Amino acid sequence: MDHVMNTYSRMGITIARGRGCQVWDTSGTQYLDMVSGIAVCNLGHAHPAVVNALKGQAEQLFHCSNLYRIPQQETLAQMIAENSFPSRAFFCNSGAEANEAAIKLVRRYCSSGGRRGSTIITCDGSFHGRTLATLAATAQVKYRQGFDPIPEGFISVPYGDINALEAALTSEIGAVMIECIQGEGGVNIPPSGYLKQVRDLCDEFGLLLVLDEVQTGMARTGTIFAYQHDDIEPDIMTLAKALGNGFPVGAMVAKPDVSEALNPGSHATTFGGNPLAMACSIATITTMIKEDIAGQATKKGAYLMERLKELKGAHPALREVRGRGLMVGVEFDTDISFFPQAGLEKGILLNVIQGRILRLVPPLVIDTGELDQAVDSIHTILTEKGL
Repeated sequence: MDHVMNTYSRMGITIARGRGCQVWDTSGTQYLDMVSGIAVCNLGHAHPAVVNALKGQAEQLFHCSNLYRIPQQETLAQMIAENSFPSRAFFCNSGAEANEAAIKLVRRYCSSGGRRGSTIITCDGSFHGRTLATLAATAQVKYRQGFDPIPEGFISVPYGDINALEAALTSEIGAVMIECIQGEGGVNIPPSGYLKQVRDLCDEFGLLLVLDEVQTGMARTGTIFAYQHDDIEPDIMTLAKALGNGFPVGAMVAKPDVSEALNPGSHATTFGGNPLAMACSIATITTMIKEDIAGQATKKGAYLMERLKELKGAHPALREVRGRGLMVGVEFDTDISFFPQAGLEKGILLNVIQGRILRLVPPLVIDTGELDQAVDSIHTILTEKGL
């Protein structure tokens, strides 16, 4: 570790391999993975369809410049559009890059044709990435400390408060950028009907609606994309994390008329949309549709939350269980930063956000026996801690 920058508080194990919802460290110890690379390996580790797609493509071509047509991009873009809304895709390598591209598209679109200003409204507690522009969009002070000057062009309002959003609308606002469920902010779910109200306001004032589906997309919440719970469509949507089931890939997709604001030379990437990433992503979406992974997430998520709610009577520190599909937050009224280490000792990988919230985002292929194991381990840890 002497030559690796100290940008992570790493756990004291080294994961060597994985299969499904299980991983093994270099000593051979097995763990149930309730983190899945932070909502990345939605089909589980080393899924055969993705592995075979990667192997097959690797034998043909790793990289091709975007100076040339890449057929796999065209296939994947069509698959995304057919399972979401009429759109065109720009492929990149991460969620931050996808959101950066979305921000650039908003500014370019708003600056053309005498449209409104290009300021973007985001929400308190949001997380959109760690580039300077996406930090500016992220309305959490802790992520911005020490990185001034932060780019201008963003304001934030309370998440879930439609009145606050409407009150912030001026001629300088060009778009609203929002997560369907706030992930890093605490698995925060907005009030019923909120996203529809946001869509209606955007339509009324001529604003672009940008939905950050980096964490909520790809069947995580029980639909292929989380916005589909609310019977709306965004103007721009960003994807990453589970799109390639672990292979680095991101996408910014936009309605055709909006996408026309970007033309050759206005945005680009060297590695984005490379054949390897596209092959993995095509295999991922194909498998999700074929095996109704979204439907599985709905059923398994309901089971997991019901089991977790059963713990409330035995553990007074447990304040709330909330979630949608297999994106679940368990909030406590005390600090629970001990959970990841305690979990390792019980053979389970766990993640804590905001100091008090246990975030459970396991692979969507998890079975009920593994969910029971997770809940039983959480119960044991809480009992041992006297909570």
